[in-house]
Amino acid sequence: MIYLDNSATTKPNLDVLNSFYQVSENFFGNPSSIHALGAKVEQLQLRAREQISGLLQINPNEVVFTSGGTEGNNLAIKGIALQHQKRGNHIITSSIEHPSVYETCKSLETLGFKVTYLPVNKQGLIKINELEQAITDETILISIMHVNNEMGAIQPISEIGKIVSKHPKIFFHVDAVQALGKVPLHLENSGIDLCTLSGHKIHGLKGTGMVFVKNGTTLFPLFHGGNQEFNIRSGTENVAGNVSFSRALRLIKEQEQSKLQSLEQLHSTLYSGLENMDKVYINTPNKSAPHIMNVSVPGLKPETVIHALYEKGIIISTQSACSSKQFEKSRVLSACGVSDERATSGLRISLSYETTKDEIHTFLRIFEQTITQLKEILE
Repeated sequence: MIYLDNSATTKPNLDVLNSFYQVSENFFGNPSSIHALGAKVEQLQLRAREQISGLLQINPNEVVFTSGGTEGNNLAIKGIALQHQKRGNHIITSSIEHPSVYETCKSLETLGFKVTYLPVNKQGLIKINELEQAITDETILISIMHVNNEMGAIQPISEIGKIVSKHPKIFFHVDAVQALGKVPLHLENSGIDLCTLSGHKIHGLKGTGMVFVKNGTTLFPLFHGGNQEFNIRSGTENVAGNVSFSRALRLIKEQEQSKLQSLEQLHSTLYSGLENMDKVYINTPNKSAPHIMNVSVPGLKPETVIHALYEKGIIISTQSACSSKQFEKSRVLSACGVSDERATSGLRISLSYETTKDEIHTFLRIFEQTITQLKEILE
């Protein structure tokens, strides 16, 4: 099997699985309990938090553990909106955000909040001047993803951070789920107040992740209860999951240091191979994240191509995993100005540090054969 759907989820690393198993088996106590076992579990949680803070160069009390990207984005956006609505009710985001951001903003509109959805150019990028023009006295939050999950566009986060720094009333949230470990992002002194990360995108476990919450940033909690996670996220802590997330983060950071150039070369090989195929249109911009490639094959339904490739041992996807089963026109591709024919036939190929050059060459050969065969059947 050649697995090229890593933007949907990644295969868990064995070290990560072992860390989860060992903590679950030997340190299963509740970290809030006052007995000795609870104290040991609490220490494991504290150690995981400190390791993560060291890897991300932030303070330990800025690490808020969550169940992953969707919860993290909801916590950051709704948390700011509800906590600071007396200061303003305007939010700025982009038209190509992940559903967990886009739909969260849509839900807040039903509560009376005003949301500006910034357009993007053909490369999937917002324009800085349009962001600046959208800011009003009522703006309390700007939420822009670092790397687009569908086409790999990289937003100018550092430039946005500088703009937000000039507006003390505005908080800046970044969905960095797809960027983590592939496109470097420095949180310290960046202008970023909140940043969402997820474990299962970096060979960690589903149901793990965190939000960076900069010191001084106050949120309205989505969960109320025992006041865990600095009174931001109540509920008995998933210590085994949090320890496994710490391990996954360490491993992906090591790979980012040692294998990023190789991943970029694989992406370039993939791009060149697809570029030379007849009637295959590349939607991913030249300068993009090194692990995501989006193409369209007009005239062929994405699900037809995906199922045909699966029978030959190759796994790819379409749109985001949260939307792919709907097989409808891509909101992201449409926002980039592509035709409806291309927006309804988009396919996403996503790599990992485990992807090999041989796998890419095999994919290119089988992909070209498959679309040729499918077109012949239709003709």
